[in-house]
Amino acid sequence: MLHLKVQFLDDSQKIFVVDQKSCGKALFNLTCSHLNLAEKEYFGLEFQSQAGNQVWLEALKPITKQVKNPKEVLFKFMVKFFPVDPGHLREELTRYLFTLQIKKDLALGRLPCSDKSAALLVSHLLQCKGRRVPRGRCPFPGGFGCAARARPCKGTHINLAVTHMGVLVLRGNTKINTFNWSKIRKLSFKRKHFLIKLHANISALCKDTLEFTMASRDACKAFWKTCVEYHAFFRLSEEPKSKPKALLCSKGSSFRYSGRTQRQLLEHGRKAKMKSLPFERKHYRSRYDERQCRSSPDLLTDVSKQV
Repeated sequence: MLHLKVQFLDDSQKIFVVDQKSCGKALFNLTCSHLNLAEKEYFGLEFQSQAGNQVWLEALKPITKQVKNPKEVLFKFMVKFFPVDPGHLREELTRYLFTLQIKKDLALGRLPCSDKSAALLVSHLLQCKGRRVPRGRCPFPGGFGCAARARPCKGTHINLAVTHMGVLVLRGNTKINTFNWSKIRKLSFKRKHFLIKLHANISALCKDTLEFTMASRDACKAFWKTCVEYHAFFRLSEEPKSKPKALLCSKGSSFRYSGRTQRQLLEHGRKAKMKSLPFERKHYRSRYDERQCRSSPDLLTDVSKQV
């Protein structure tokens, strides 16, 4: 049996016991059951890989094949998918967890946004402290799922981010380009090269294929996987079906998103009236000053863009 430690958004920790051959989904379901969380598809478990990258625990892959020493690893329960509208979150517990995540990201500098936006978010969070989170009052900051830092050929750093709408390109905290899912024909990676292939004739000023060279193959693959999951969660009507295994040899990754899509979550919420289960709202002493929360793109992963 595996004894695995999970840290929650309120910084509390708990050890869960799973079978040696269990997939990531088993541990994730235990954490959600512990929280009495119904809208679990918005969340995931993150851990630090052996290469030092922050990656998501895959639901359909055995834990021991993803983590070399799982007993020594701290799995962090975090928000994985940010919807464009907070009103899509039906349960108070879900909205409370989102509030904790945004508060933590602002404090640690993991949320690329302007000082004005950061101040607005902090003011909403302070208003929410100690009482019910206002539904639909505080817009989510762009819904960043994963961000990666890039250097064009002249050496200026830019950032890549995946959101509900597609892949964004930012310089500092300023968005300079958006590649909507409808414009993207294919996302792929080869070694540490991340490729965005656009539909033909999208723009005369833009190449059909954009190539980004990241710091490592692991960082590139992690960003690609996040893009695949974001596209499936926000764009597909239902969970993608698994591909049949090849008899002799296979080419390419078999990775896919596992779980309900946002459309399925919203339809389920409309058909079934969810009961808000009671939960304990913990107030813990922060290790940071909320008045000094600022965004900082310097903590993003290094990548280079080749034109």
